[in-house]
Amino acid sequence: MTRLLHIDSSIMGEKSLSRRLTAELVEKLRGDIPGLEVAYRDVAAAAPPMLSSALFFARGAGTEPEDAALRAELSTARDILEEFLAADIVVIGAPMYNFSIPTQLRGWIDHLVVPGKTFAYTAAGLQGLVTGKRLIVVSTRGSLYAGNEALSAQDHQEAYLRTTFGNLGVTDFAFIRAEGVGLGPAQKEEALASARRDIAALAAA
Repeated sequence: MTRLLHIDSSIMGEKSLSRRLTAELVEKLRGDIPGLEVAYRDVAAAAPPMLSSALFFARGAGTEPEDAALRAELSTARDILEEFLAADIVVIGAPMYNFSIPTQLRGWIDHLVVPGKTFAYTAAGLQGLVTGKRLIVVSTRGSLYAGNEALSAQDHQEAYLRTTFGNLGVTDFAFIRAEGVGLGPAQKEEALASARRDIAALAAA
């Protein structure tokens, strides 16, 4: 059975374009992959616990913390990591906010970057431990960044996601982009149409 993890992170609710597109993408994959099992997490509606120093040290301590609130945060962090590790396909809705990703999405990622679980330090350098996982990012941006040399240095959204998950060992990336959605109604509609064409063309595996 193929397992898919669907992550939404937009704070825009029903007005969110990334939410609309991730839903369409997951529905497409349901049709393509018989028996697809889908888990869903909305990190904007239920923000992951912030990676504090207490939580950072607790997750590597090997014992349960005495503080009840910290125990609850540690349990959520473990659930986030196990959910990610169990998935064969991860679909992430990642709008660009202030040239990067939403705070809540960054918070979710902080619970995936765990030594000994998703990466290791070796004599040869950092080694990713996550293998055989497909990552599909639905990227929505107000301006046109892809292939734009003048704006590429401002893209801390896709570059961050590629770097972080690449360091964890993920090599199978796909980006579905709706670009220039802030440049007027006509460009917004073209951006959505372009993203939907890419979704339709996306291979099931």
